[in-house]
Amino acid sequence: MADIHVAEGLWPTGMLPEGVLERWLVPDGASVRAGEAVAAVRIGEALHDIASPAEGRLMVLAPANEVVDPGCIIAEVHA
Repeated sequence: MADIHVAEGLWPTGMLPEGVLERWLVPDGASVRAGEAVAAVRIGEALHDIASPAEGRLMVLAPANEVVDPGCIIAEVHA
């Protein structure tokens, strides 16, 4: 199993420490490849894609439109 988290490096210096999980690009339970964009997170005015770190089946843990913090886990990938 591999965690999918919101990378802390996406936040510019001085930004509020939260973003919004704007949408899932891949549905819960779908097969994903390593490096495939699975979610989009809005931080300030910028929209960032979040990629899967591994190949497997996506298990969504956080719903779309949820507020997310740097480093939080939003999904898992199961082999």
